[in-house]
Amino acid sequence: MSYTYHAVLETTEMGYTVHCPELRGCWSQGRTKEEALENIKDAIETYLASMKDVLRKKDVRTVKVTV
Repeated sequence: MSYTYHAVLETTEMGYTVHCPELRGCWSQGRTKEEALENIKDAIETYLASMKDVLRKKDVRTVKVTV
């Protein structure tokens, strides 16, 4: 299964920060844009894996919203 997430890049003195607005608290960084984007992919995978563990014993429902 494949999903698409937004990655918001911001320039810093050290390179770039990047976050995924759909996943609260999912941030990363890199010296280059390419490195930052690769790092956010890893961060998203880690985030989703940890949420899967957290939600395993919860009553989770799917809600469809049309915008």
